[in-house]
Amino acid sequence: MNTGSMELNRIVEKQIKKWEISKERRKNRDEVSSPVITISRQPGSIVNELVQRLSKELKLDIIDSKIIHEVAESVKMSEKVVSHLDEKTRNVLDNWIVYLKATRFLLTDGYVYHLTKVIGAIGEQGDSIIIGRGANLILPPDETLRVRFIAPMETKVHHIVEEFDITEAEAKQLIALKEAERRDSVKRYFKVNIEDPINYDLIINTEFLGVENIIGVIKSALKFKKTFSRRKNDE
Repeated sequence: MNTGSMELNRIVEKQIKKWEISKERRKNRDEVSSPVITISRQPGSIVNELVQRLSKELKLDIIDSKIIHEVAESVKMSEKVVSHLDEKTRNVLDNWIVYLKATRFLLTDGYVYHLTKVIGAIGEQGDSIIIGRGANLILPPDETLRVRFIAPMETKVHHIVEEFDITEAEAKQLIALKEAERRDSVKRYFKVNIEDPINYDLIINTEFLGVENIIGVIKSALKFKKTFSRRKNDE
């Protein structure tokens, strides 16, 4: 096993242990898991501080898009994540995947199939912020707070220049490249336009809103989602 595989395995094992502890805590307190927050963003529209603060204040795990991608590419890791679910939850997930296949997009690609199962498993656990990878298109919308961040080019360039210490011209090129990659990926895998507002609960322009204000907006929306999920579970 190479170093990269060992690190991925360590991250997955650590996350599964956290899920086990969280599951026991909720069981003892008769709690339900909180809705998952999915984050879609234009390159440079947000700073890392925002996601870190959101994670800390809401006590949610950050599931990075790169980790999800690597797990989805590994059949062994994908199955390990899914096998952690109990039989009833796995059946729910399998039924949801069948529904997606029939109504939203074709899961003919092996990577997309495992990507869907991994994100679905994370969604069933709850208490997470999932960044990218089309999670907002995979998870049930009534159990997920789907957020997209946008910003004018000037704001995006400013953030990218600061983050990568590059020129404005290089930042614009990087933004254009990343936006094209994300747009093409979502179109190829999910057959939708990444910019279509119908696929999000909140679209936040970060140009004039500070971190505190953005977190406040998300907290308010999340409170509604929790109430909605609780009512649904009581039906």
